[in-house]
Order: sequence, then C-alpha cells, then structure tokens
Amino acid sequence: MTLDGFCDHTAMIADDEIHQHYNELLRNAGILIYGRITYQLMENYWPSVVQNPTGNKPIDEFAVLIDNISKIVFSRTLKNVNWKNTQLKNEVIKEEVLELKQHAGKDILVGSPSLIVALAQLNLIDEFQLSVQPTLLGTGLSLFKNVKDRINLKLLKTKTFGCGAVTLYYEPTK
Repeated sequence: MTLDGFCDHTAMIADDEIHQHYNELLRNAGILIYGRITYQLMENYWPSVVQNPTGNKPIDEFAVLIDNISKIVFSRTLKNVNWKNTQLKNEVIKEEVLELKQHAGKDILVGSPSLIVALAQLNLIDEFQLSVQPTLLGTGLSLFKNVKDRINLKLLKTKTFGCGAVTLYYEPTK
C-alpha cells in the first residue's frame, strides 16, 4: 500500500529486492487466498510470464512460484477459474478457514483487500504484513476502509528495502 494507505499495484515499486522478498513468502506458503478482482489481475498476467519468461530471474521465479501454489478464490460472481491449482468458493465460512489453517502445514497468504478485512473481522488473521511504499496517491482504494470493529495490533518487526519501502509485521492483540 502507499504511505497514505491506498492499494494500487500500478503505483508500487516492484524491483528485484521486492520480488525476492515475495518469492520467499511464496516458498513458505501453502495457499494463497484471493478475491475476484485481485485473482483476475494475477491470473491475467503471471501464467503468461511462466510461458514467456522476462529474463529477470526474481520476476520469472515469482511467476513459477505463484503459478504452482494452491489458490482459493472467493467470489459470488465468478462461475469458474482457469488458473491451475485454483479452487473457487462463493463464501467465506469461518469454520472452513479455521480448518484450512489447521491443515495447511504452511502459511496462508491473503492477497485481496476485501478478504483481509473480512478475515480480520472474523479474527482469522494471525499476522499482518503491510508493505508500505514511499508513494503518496491522495486517492484510491483504502486497505482498511471497511473495518467495522476496532483491531489493535502489536508491532513484531520491520523490514526495510533499498527502494524505501518498509514491511511492517503486526499481530492482532487479544
């Protein structure tokens, strides 16, 4: 997200160091969870990079990692999904997510603003990793605009990137 709290992938720095960071996250993950919009953005781009690599090692590696990982898409409007290793569900059910967490064996990553909020409101987020870019947009999709109940967080650590981006690691306090 930008420094002023907006989500816009086109405004982000995606240098080799950032891609290597996300490659490591994907290596430690067992499942990616998306909403429809983010899923369609990812599905429309990354499989083509697998088929036609860019020649940039971190980007090409990211493409292979994201292509091969198990993905779940929550959408009420999609009728089917075409990206390999992808499962479509039409509703977030707390018990199903709890079962996923118990059996995943690895991290579950959530890559859609609406799902981050929905899962946080259900107390299903163990750790927030917020990557803040050194960019101000002034307008856009606010990551936490639909939070209804207060969520207190405890800062665990930070990671600073050469481009000026910072990832903040938080856990919800009970």
